[in-house]
Amino acid sequence: MAPKTSPPPLNQASVSYPTDGVLLVTINRPKQRNSIPFALHWQLHALFHWFDNEPSLNVAVITGEGDKSFCAGQDLIELGKRDPNAAREQPWLGIHPSTGFAGISRRTGKKPVIAAVNGFALGGGFEIVLNCDMVVAAPRATFGLPEALRGIYAGAGGLPRLIRNVGLPIASEIAMTGRTLNAQEALQYQLINKVSKTNESVVEEAVALAKKCADISPDAIIVTRLALREAWETGSVERAFQLADERLKEKLTTGENAKEGLMAFAQKRKPKWVPSKL
Repeated sequence: MAPKTSPPPLNQASVSYPTDGVLLVTINRPKQRNSIPFALHWQLHALFHWFDNEPSLNVAVITGEGDKSFCAGQDLIELGKRDPNAAREQPWLGIHPSTGFAGISRRTGKKPVIAAVNGFALGGGFEIVLNCDMVVAAPRATFGLPEALRGIYAGAGGLPRLIRNVGLPIASEIAMTGRTLNAQEALQYQLINKVSKTNESVVEEAVALAKKCADISPDAIIVTRLALREAWETGSVERAFQLADERLKEKLTTGENAKEGLMAFAQKRKPKWVPSKL
């Protein structure tokens, strides 16, 4: 089902709607290993802002076109050719938006994003993955932060998120030696949810996971995600509970979807959710 409003325009990325409530975003630069130029970061930033406010969509999936790369990071060829004077006049030609790499790596947002990692997730591509809510990886997927090997560093928010997930020793090895992880290692370190059955089924399995979320009350998903992320961001379990509870509990419990969910349970039927008003 198409959304009620039109998404902002994209160059070198596309959107589709594989099932009700789910947005699929595909980076379309396979010849450049789906590396991302500066303009596309800003376009994706606008897209995910639109997604958060589009009532017919509850979950997004992001992937890369082709059979080799999810995203190999920043477009280094563009970066090497960048004109500092042009970047001063047009800042988007030289910096990332506040939401980070591809509008995701530092995104807070309201709604969950799932990564379908179909190949290389390197540099900024891995930083996208590290801030997604769930991850499905193809058997051929690999993950790494090779920036230090190039004399730079992973500056799109991935380093602190990596430490949160795997701890200091493993994060240090990945970030400071250029170690890459295969899909099974990423699963072992709890960086992903699952490895897809085949390389070709990764997007299908990620969409199926997204559909499970999209079928739940959109209000409940927003509040649950907020509570999870507050704990992850602040490091305080109790403060994370307080923040989610204070901000949205009353709106959730008095909203139409909470009433519908309880009524449907009592009547032993499938609930009919309405778009979130949170």
